[in-house]
Amino acid sequence: METKARAIAYYLPQYYPIPENDEWWEKGFTEWTNVTKAKPLFPGHYQPNLPSELGFYDLRVPEVRIQQAQLAKEHGIEGFCYWHYWFGNGKRILERIFKEVLETGSPDFPFCLAWANETWKGIWHGLDNQILAEQKYPGTEDYIAHFYELLPAFQDKRYIRVNNKPLFVIYKPLDIPDIGFFMDLWNSLAKENALEGIYFVGHLFDYRRYQEVLNLGLDAVNVVRMNEVQRQLPKPKLSFKEKFKYKLKNIPTNLPVYQYKDAINVLLGEESKKDHIIPTAFPNWDHSPRSKGKTLILHDSTPDLFRKHIRQAIKLVESKPKDENIIFIKSWNEWAEGNYLEPDRRYGRKYLEVLKEENTKEDDHYSNNPGL
Repeated sequence: METKARAIAYYLPQYYPIPENDEWWEKGFTEWTNVTKAKPLFPGHYQPNLPSELGFYDLRVPEVRIQQAQLAKEHGIEGFCYWHYWFGNGKRILERIFKEVLETGSPDFPFCLAWANETWKGIWHGLDNQILAEQKYPGTEDYIAHFYELLPAFQDKRYIRVNNKPLFVIYKPLDIPDIGFFMDLWNSLAKENALEGIYFVGHLFDYRRYQEVLNLGLDAVNVVRMNEVQRQLPKPKLSFKEKFKYKLKNIPTNLPVYQYKDAINVLLGEESKKDHIIPTAFPNWDHSPRSKGKTLILHDSTPDLFRKHIRQAIKLVESKPKDENIIFIKSWNEWAEGNYLEPDRRYGRKYLEVLKEENTKEDDHYSNNPGL
């Protein structure tokens, strides 16, 4: 399938129990725990969002990972960007799934890694600001160990490359105190190991700071404009009648709820036409299963509205060199953020089908439709 843009979907590996989550939350905790506890917080609020054909999967099952890859490939996604957790001093969490993908060679589907370099806190789960796993940057020895931990992935034929360099996303590039040294070291180690270097991409929530991030020496910036919803759109207001209904049902009247149809007007921007800027498309967003309504809800996302959104994202990158016309999609399977492409019980595969229709080049699209 020939696509218009290189659509890469962020992939969350938190769908199997680990000792840390057993200790912090409850025995057997996975992302599904929050998903299945979700309830509607206001009239018309659709919760819980539940999976359909893939079910409440356990990512330790290889057949599940193969099904996911097949679905993604069939619908115009180039590969998955797995969230990767390295807290410093060799401490890792949730590494099993990607390790198995790497070591078994299955699924035979492209991938890259995004370093989620952030301290884990319990704020959204009733533990106030308690630190669960602290992100540290110990320096040279740890940076070298980190590189060699990932070298087998970078050398894998499935690894997604840009200009022949493995693509590596850094979630919070501005948090790394010696990021220039870190990147120089990794590029040097890459060349020592027969790679041309690393294609570093900084993940950035405030798009206005993209030049600041590029000035650090990163190759590109992945602009994630979710904060623009609350910054640019008018604060939601309830009518007197709505407020009365909310109070009768003991529902907070200050929930940060915005319409998806309005949000897509600010989730993409003209800056993404520039070289070295990668836009992010959002099929949906409802963080309430994790945060109990303390953070953003984009209400009433539909496949038709997503069509408008993804079409705009593709247009922003259409004139870029083929290797660099990338769109990140957030996400493949962030179910507790209400942010996913996987089939659900409400719309089935419709979001995936929209992506395929919009991102497939015409000749290829027609050839796969025997009725045309």
